[in-house]
Amino acid sequence: MSTQSSGPAIETAGLVKTFGVTRAVDGVDLVVPAGTVYGLLGPNGAGKTTVVRMLATLLRPDGGEAHVFGHDVVHAADEVRGRVSLTGQYASLDEDLTGTENLVLLGRLLGHRKKAARDRAARLLDAFGLTEAAAKQVKHYSGGMRRRIDIAASILNTPDLLFLDEPTNGLDPRSRSQVWDIVRAVVARGTTVLLTTQYLDEADQLASRIAVIDKGKVIAEGTKGELKASVGAGSVHLRLRDARQRPDAERVLRTALLTEVQPEPDPVALTARLSATASAGAADLAVRALGELARTGITVDSFSLGQPSLDEVFLALTGHATGPVQGRDDGQGDGRDDGHGGSRDTGRGIGPDTKEGEVPA
Repeated sequence: MSTQSSGPAIETAGLVKTFGVTRAVDGVDLVVPAGTVYGLLGPNGAGKTTVVRMLATLLRPDGGEAHVFGHDVVHAADEVRGRVSLTGQYASLDEDLTGTENLVLLGRLLGHRKKAARDRAARLLDAFGLTEAAAKQVKHYSGGMRRRIDIAASILNTPDLLFLDEPTNGLDPRSRSQVWDIVRAVVARGTTVLLTTQYLDEADQLASRIAVIDKGKVIAEGTKGELKASVGAGSVHLRLRDARQRPDAERVLRTALLTEVQPEPDPVALTARLSATASAGAADLAVRALGELARTGITVDSFSLGQPSLDEVFLALTGHATGPVQGRDDGQGDGRDDGHGGSRDTGRGIGPDTKEGEVPA
């Protein structure tokens, strides 16, 4: 791995990209600390992938500036490519080749000698739990196995910066957890990861800082705790012993907590989200609410006060939940030639050469 500079891994100012009349990225400012996982959180079509493709030199910005380890992505594109690697939303391997054949082929293309490429492929397959599938054609891999080998291909040469564009899209919970473990291992070896995702729990699990992006703009940025604190003190959840007492409990909570109360589908459950102005006294409000419930003879089986979820954060910030939207997905498939290898380039050839036999994770 190249020696990283002391500055941020990524820094953008007013970054803009348009496709015809569509402003896919509209003045994005980012500062990504080196050696961390930084999350770009937003629904499909928000502009996440377009940001990544500009940072990886696969698309040319229409406005603003972007630097990767101090190198301008337009004027010093070769220097940027020497330090980054990209795993896109879709596996870019040859499905008719085996796992080993794919990694050896890519290793050879990246400049490793034949024996070194085979050794590195074997070690990566072992590290990612794919040794038993090494001799199988990739077309017979499960979705989780495809994502793991795709990430393995991205770190054949250990990059300073790894772009992971929705790496767990469509995977089952077990496969997603396996990919998360791989991301943590990569970062533990010093690689910075820029992760785009529409899964709120994924950003919560992996990212130390998160930028919420919607309609091409960054609408909030900070640590998970900062984002959660920005929209409220948390949520009160309770379960009653007797469902017939729920209307009375709802009235008591509304008065005690100074907020609206939401009945849940479960007939004995209620939820109330505290406002941001109530954050300093959230615990006192909760204690007062419990006291009022007891005083009025309402029996509570369980009561909890928790931080807002990232789901609640995103809903509060954007007015809608994360998930697919209609229209162009982040400029994918537009067929434009950006002068850096074409819009469908997965970035597999991007990345620095390393000493033979180096294992990233």
